[in-house]
Amino acid sequence: MTTISESEIQITERILAQTGKMLAELFPQQARDQVLDTVRKNEEWRGRQCINLLAPEALMSPTARRLLASELSQRAGEGEIGNRWFAGTRYIDELEALCVELAKRLFQCNFADHRLVSGMVGNTVVYLALTQPGDVVMSLPKPAGGHSSNRNDGPAGLRGCHIADVPFDPYEMTVDVDALRTVARSVRPQLIALGSTLTLFPYPLREIKAIADEVGAYLYLDGAHQLGLMAGGQFQDALGEGADVLTGSTGKTLSGPQGGLILWNEPKLTGRLRWAIFPGMAATHQINRVAALAVSLAEMLAFGREYMAQIVTNAQALARALHERGFDVLGAHKGYTRTHQVAMDVAKYGGGYEVAERLAQANIITNKNLLPTDTPEQWNRPSGLRLGTTEVTRLGMKETEMEQVADFIHQVVVVGEESERVRKEVTAFRESFQTVGYCWE
Repeated sequence: MTTISESEIQITERILAQTGKMLAELFPQQARDQVLDTVRKNEEWRGRQCINLLAPEALMSPTARRLLASELSQRAGEGEIGNRWFAGTRYIDELEALCVELAKRLFQCNFADHRLVSGMVGNTVVYLALTQPGDVVMSLPKPAGGHSSNRNDGPAGLRGCHIADVPFDPYEMTVDVDALRTVARSVRPQLIALGSTLTLFPYPLREIKAIADEVGAYLYLDGAHQLGLMAGGQFQDALGEGADVLTGSTGKTLSGPQGGLILWNEPKLTGRLRWAIFPGMAATHQINRVAALAVSLAEMLAFGREYMAQIVTNAQALARALHERGFDVLGAHKGYTRTHQVAMDVAKYGGGYEVAERLAQANIITNKNLLPTDTPEQWNRPSGLRLGTTEVTRLGMKETEMEQVADFIHQVVVVGEESERVRKEVTAFRESFQTVGYCWE
């Protein structure tokens, strides 16, 4: 059985013990003030002073943020549209119908469901609906970017599925189709799952779908990171190219509230997927989040193509600038990336963890990441660093600013400038980028 390590538990418990000791000395109102102050400090630092290059994060529009604090945040909507367990939900029905139809229009699909409170819930729904315990699932290994949700330590493993690796070409940074065909014919999977935390280039979905059909498998794309890019026409049309089901995060490139979305075309899957959603995984599913998501989908219809195109352009510009400054950027022979992500091998500078921590001290927020040439055991100390351009793009940065960002990273990582000096420059640079764009405000 997979468990949390004792050392990880001890770290968490030590922080909790320190916080508990502090709270024991405070009156309830003082505790409230402590919460408010912590939120304020984070908003000032992360929201106004940092260059945020985390690929999993994006900024919502002011309208979407306001909706999260609306009257709807107190309401429940258990059940299906038009068939609730509670009375008094006629406007909730109207709102949720708007959200679903906006998603169907944006992604040009037949069915959509918005009730997933996280992308991980979407993965779980797929495994509940399309697999049985003991089934074989093929998914990308973690060093190739494979997310835990499709591996033994996530919903796939919790469902009792046996995991086989989807072969991956570390040079081309995509699935090795010929090797996949050989493995699939041997293990006869029930599901081929493509879900990756590191996606630089589109998948050969048509070829993979042909393999899935041959062995009688479903093809599932966990588009957690790519959902907004798909909506904006900057990534492949997953359902149109053969995926049976597409899930994704609504809080990454889609730039809505954090949550999940699931999309499909085949009517015969509807009953199974919706059963897995409710009553399987969702009851009260945060109606305020649904409202914020609906507005975000409308914004994507209006501004998504321009917004997503600039995200990819910025990622390519940042990757090129880093490469020119001596960094080992993956995918250079293919133009570095066709998504919002940039990946670098920083092993010679101490590895992904050490570099990310040094950059954070200079107000540049990134994350460590396994690379295809790493081993799973390097999870906490991988060779790679992952960057994303979603948030900086929505703040108005373009190619010129990507050159400056690359300079900041070079100063910290290669030159070894003191973090305090670079932090001051970063904070001053960030002052000019405080307004959320690609929306109606």
